[in-house]
Amino acid sequence: MREHIEEFGVAPDGRLFQAAEGGLILTKETAEVWKEARKLVLTPEQVASPFADVPYSARHTAVSGWLTAGVDKAEVARRAGHSIAVLLRFYAKVISDREEHSNALIERFLNGEDLDEGVRGGRQAQT
Repeated sequence: MREHIEEFGVAPDGRLFQAAEGGLILTKETAEVWKEARKLVLTPEQVASPFADVPYSARHTAVSGWLTAGVDKAEVARRAGHSIAVLLRFYAKVISDREEHSNALIERFLNGEDLDEGVRGGRQAQT
């Protein structure tokens, strides 16, 4: 992506891809470009599989990754354009196995241990 941005820049509204003359790429064009891009960057076995078969796969991977990394759910929802309720309905399986991690964060908080700035800021605001 960095190479693409360096060579082509971004659209005035910040989109990564734009039509040759500017503006939005049509849905049918997006599908064709995605199909060709998969052939360029994936192995033949991956191309033959459903792996990243549609552009939406990239969005799902990004949102799942943000949640797995521990990004605040409200921030993930904002970036994804979801409400928190919608985010949790569709991505609950991504965060369902995070109980041990969550318990460790709570324990660190209760023990007054050094937490990252986002958590400290929230704690200070409550005291």
